[in-house]
Formats: sequence, C-alpha cells, structure tokens
Amino acid sequence: MKKNAVSKNKLYTLAALLVIIVLLAFLQANSAQYSYQISILERSAIYAVVAVSMNLLTGFTGLFSLGQAGFMAIGAYTVAILTIPVDSRASVYYVNGISPAIANLHCPYWLALIIAGILAAALAALIGIPVLRLKSDYLAIATLGFSEIIRAVIAAPQLDRITNGSYGLKSIPGFPNLFIAFGLPALCILLMVLLINSSYGRAFKALREDEVAAQAMGLNLFRYKELAFIISSFFTGVGGGLLAIFMRSIDSKTFSINLTYDILLIVVLGGIGSITGSVIGSFLVTAGREWLRFFDNPLVIGGFVVPLFRSGFRMVIFSILLMMVVLFYRRGIMGSNEFSWEGLGRLIRSIPSRIKRKSKAQKHPAGIPLCPESMDDSKKGDNA
Repeated sequence: MKKNAVSKNKLYTLAALLVIIVLLAFLQANSAQYSYQISILERSAIYAVVAVSMNLLTGFTGLFSLGQAGFMAIGAYTVAILTIPVDSRASVYYVNGISPAIANLHCPYWLALIIAGILAAALAALIGIPVLRLKSDYLAIATLGFSEIIRAVIAAPQLDRITNGSYGLKSIPGFPNLFIAFGLPALCILLMVLLINSSYGRAFKALREDEVAAQAMGLNLFRYKELAFIISSFFTGVGGGLLAIFMRSIDSKTFSINLTYDILLIVVLGGIGSITGSVIGSFLVTAGREWLRFFDNPLVIGGFVVPLFRSGFRMVIFSILLMMVVLFYRRGIMGSNEFSWEGLGRLIRSIPSRIKRKSKAQKHPAGIPLCPESMDDSKKGDNA
C-alpha cells in the first residue's frame, strides 16, 4: 500500500510539473498579450523566496527578524552593479560619474545572484555576532534598525559613484525567459526545503521548541542561530537580486520598511512554520492587491457616483479580506502543515459531508429537537 501511495504521489507531482511547464510555455509564447499577468506571477515567485527564507528564520528557528528589506537591498544593488551593460553605465551614472573600481565589472546574472547572496550572508555573519544575543522583540527592533541603516547608506551622497545615490540604478537586464524567471525561485525554495529536512533543520526546530533542552542535548545555541541567520540572509539577498532583475530599475525607496512588512504578512497569512503556506501566501497577497485595483477607479451606477470607489479603497477591501482570513484561519492558511496529495484528497472528499452538516444545521437550529418522537416521549413523561 505504501509503495502504491508513493508511486501515486510521484505521478501526481510529475503531472503537476507538466501542467506548469505547459502553462509557462503558453505564457512565453503569448508574453505580449499576458504581460500584466506574467508580471504578477513573477513578483509572487520572488516574494515566495524571501518569505520562505524569513520563515526559515522565524518559523523554524524561532528568531524574529525584520531586516529582510536591508538584505534584499544588498542583493539587488549587487546584481544591478554587476549586470548593467558597460556601454550603458554612462547613461546611468550621468550625475557624478561611476567609480573606476566598478566601471568595467560585469558578470552573468546567475553569478551575480550568487555573489549577491554571499555578500548578504557575510554582512549577516558580522551583525549576527552582537544582534543574535538579543531575543524576541529586541532582536526584531535591532534588525529593523539595521535595515534602515543599509537603506540610508545606499542613498548617501558619499556613495553616489557606486550606488548612484537617490537616483537609483536602471538598465538592468531582465530575465531571458519565463523558465529562468520561475526556475530560479523554485531552485532556491527547493534548496531551503532540503535544508529544513536535514539534520541542520532538525537542530533549528529544536532551538525553536526549547532552547534549554536543545542546549542540554549538546547543541551550540549561538552557532546554530548564526547559521540560520546567515542562510536566511543568503536567500534573502538572492531574492533581492531577482527583484532587481524583475524590476529592471531600483532605488533606495524600493526597500523601505513596508517591504519587510509585506513579507511578514505573507509568512503570517500562509502559516508560520509552513513552506507551502509561504508560497501560497505570496501568490495570494501579490495577486490580491493587483486584482482589487478596480476599487480604485470611480464607479457610476445610473448617473450616481459611488463615493467609496476612489484611490486607495482597494487597500481597505484588501485589509478586510485579510482580517476575515485571519479570523477563520488563526494559524494561517496552512498552519504548520505542508501540502500533500493525500491531504488534498481528504479535503476534497470532506467537502460533501461538510455541506450536508451545514444544511442539517440550517434545517434544525440549536434548541429545536431533531426527532418528533422525542417530543412525544417527553410529553408522556410529563403526564405520568
């Protein structure tokens, strides 16, 4: 039975991958017609990488960090500086010119992404030494302050010839095709899943559950905290580099505190401690914000202008929907569970029984007996 179940799971997974490949091929062939939908999907995939890396730190290790925007900025600027064509740099650094140290630096996007992740991880290793001594809210405040420091340094006039200051960087080459655009995020998420399922992942979970017990088992708490922080920062830096390639132009305002809050929202909505939840949450949040844009446009019905339909109203609707989701799914959409074909099958099979229970509850509200015979028996007992 177990072998049959494993073979079915593999078959379903291969079928799902085939469907995704066919869909990407269709979108690639009709990229001009579906450019808006493609941009939503690409941004969602990139946010999924950052959300999973944040979940690796928060959900699986128990370290509450809010420095994601800072590490994303490091990765994004690294990739931008290394991939902007040399011939186009004069038009990018047109104010104060470009530093000779980086004037001729150029490498392919895949190597730039690796370098971006390494630089983000190296900086995380340095700041992790003092910061990881803190816990809970203090750690979050410290990492949030670090994120703002990084953004201020990037926009500083002293670094205009490297980061181009407040003018930002443009002419960044985009993804060659959709298979690269979605394959790289999928590869990053797969590597993090393998890490979580390894012995290191089990050590991270032990730290999350009980630090005292983990230390009694011989785990070096600071070492594993530092390791989780470095790995999470590496993939966050790679996610920032992917965002730069997607946007093709960046500036320091792109990596404000709001970006960290968006990633945190995705993690909480999807489920803290669930990789699948982070991926689903990234697509729901990103697509939900875009598909609700019609609420920002004025609505006229029979000559009457609906007053609520104006710029910014979509965020009100979006917030209400988020509140409803949180009320019904307090631990997020997936909680701490992961997607499985068996779980999906159980969910589909349980839908008819849930509908029947709801219909019975509507026909027989609370306080009204379900059996007329029981009413007759009670009356007989009273008469006796």
